[in-house]
Order: sequence, then C-alpha cells, then structure tokens
Amino acid sequence: MEVEIGSLSLSGSPRLAGERTEHIQVLAAAQNPLPPITVHRSTMRVIDGYHRLKAARLRGENTIAARFFDGDEAAAFVLAVQLNVHHGLPLALADRKRAAERIVVSHPQWSDRRVASVTGIAPGTVGEIRRRVVQLPGPEGRRLGQDGRLRPVDGSTGRILAGELLTENPELSLRQVARAAGISPETARDVRNRLRNGEDPLPRQRRRKQAEAEPGEPPGRGEFGALRLARPAPRTRPDMASAPDRAVLIKRLKADPALRFTETGRNLLRLLVLHSLRKEEWEAIVSNVPPHCSDIVADLARQFADLWSDFAERVRDDVAQIG
Repeated sequence: MEVEIGSLSLSGSPRLAGERTEHIQVLAAAQNPLPPITVHRSTMRVIDGYHRLKAARLRGENTIAARFFDGDEAAAFVLAVQLNVHHGLPLALADRKRAAERIVVSHPQWSDRRVASVTGIAPGTVGEIRRRVVQLPGPEGRRLGQDGRLRPVDGSTGRILAGELLTENPELSLRQVARAAGISPETARDVRNRLRNGEDPLPRQRRRKQAEAEPGEPPGRGEFGALRLARPAPRTRPDMASAPDRAVLIKRLKADPALRFTETGRNLLRLLVLHSLRKEEWEAIVSNVPPHCSDIVADLARQFADLWSDFAERVRDDVAQIG
C-alpha cells in the first residue's frame, strides 16, 4: 500500500556505515517505479528499503509503496538483516558481524548455523561472536537449528550413541541414526566417517572437555551412563605423502591402455586428475569459498568423500575378488 514518507522512521538500520549517496542517486534517476519497501507496522520503522526511501525523497515524492511486517522488534531486525544480506546493496562484513552479535543475544536458542544463514557469515565466526558476547549454556542447553529442531549444544552423548548404533548395525541410514541419537544427519555422517577412518566418534577437543567435566567418572561410561566406545584399531592407510607423488601415480595410470582406451577408464582418470592439486592450491580454494556458500560446499564435499570411500572399498574388495 502507499505510505506517507513523513510517517516512516529510518532508525535501527543494520547499516552502521550509513547511506551510499551514489546508490541513492542511481535509484532516483531510474525511470521505473521503485520496488516496495518493507515496514515494521507497530513502529513504522523501515526494515528494508533505506536507499529506496531516500531516492523517493530525492525525487520529491510524498508517498512510497510498502509492505508491512507484524512481528516483534527482534524479529523485525532479523528480517532486516536477512533481506539486506541476500539482495540489493549487500551489508558490509562489519555490519553482518555486528548484526550477528545482536541476534545471538536476542535469539540465544538459535544455533550458530541458523544465525549464519541469516547474517551471511560462517558458522565458526558466529560461534566466536557468541563466546565473546554471551555466556554459553551448560551441556543441558539446547539450540534451534535451521530445520526447526531443538538439539543439545553439547552433542557428545549423541555422538557416542551414534557410534554404538553404527558399530552394531552399519547398514542404518544417517537419518535413522540421527533420529535415534538426537543429533543432526551431518553429525551422524561425521561420526560414520570417523569410525571408518579408525577414529574416535568424539573430536579431540570434545573428548578433552568431556574428560574435564567428568574427572571422577569410571572410564567405561560417559554422561547419562552411555558406554564409551573402545577406539577401533586404526586401518592401514595408503601413503598420502605429497601431490607430486600422487601426480606420478596418476601419470602411470594415464599410460595404462586399459584405462586410456575405454570411456569409463577415461572418466576415472579425469576424476583422479581433479584431485591431484598441490596442498597450496587446495588452501587457496578453501580460503576463497564465499561465506554464504560454505555450508553447501562442505556438505557436498562430505557427500563426495562418502562416495569416494565407498568406491575405494568396492575397488579394494570387489575387484580383488574378481581378480
């Protein structure tokens, strides 16, 4: 609906650096009508459309098209951040970090990933901000994830239970394990990968924290009486020495006629070549993944790692039996 420009407030914007004059001038010079802004109905504060409102004033207009939002002020701020991160003139990194500080205080039950999805920064950065600005809840604390489910902040018990379930029945799906252990499917995948690699279900840091939290507990049992898993004997793993060594092996495979002259062989060689980057090339790729893509990239990488792991087992076992 059309709203009187004089009735609107620009206070509380997540843009701490203020307006971009050149952007306002570009919007004002455009011939097309400006897209509707978003306004918090109870306070008449502009949630999204700061520069559009300024441009309308510069045009000499008295009204502007607006949509109303009826949530509380905390929800209005979250919406303002979300809208200004994902379209229009994006928020600067400093603005997004400051917004995350405010959101972890107003929504302490939200997970780091959920706050990160709103603010467009990495979940690890949100975790650092949370540790700095709020007191972390104890192990009994729970947070609301992106999927709308509450999960414990300390997932140690769930990881241990997931490890037991996967050890007893490796055929269980990740969703079945996650549901039974009260953890996310991603955590269940991490536990499965750790077991396959001969590692403990708990990352080293969590094992240390758990040991500090339970100094007098018998070593055989963890919190809530869950049996701790005995660490499996580590597998014999191939020498992953260096990229040059891998390049030599791939070069040798590329010279093999059994691979060179078949379509499936050439597909395999192309896949292997893609993974033969030097360490510094991998580091360059990691450091240049955009923060808003990090979750998707990490999830795909884990899925591809699972595919390669299954592929390795089948090549080692099935093909060896055929030979």
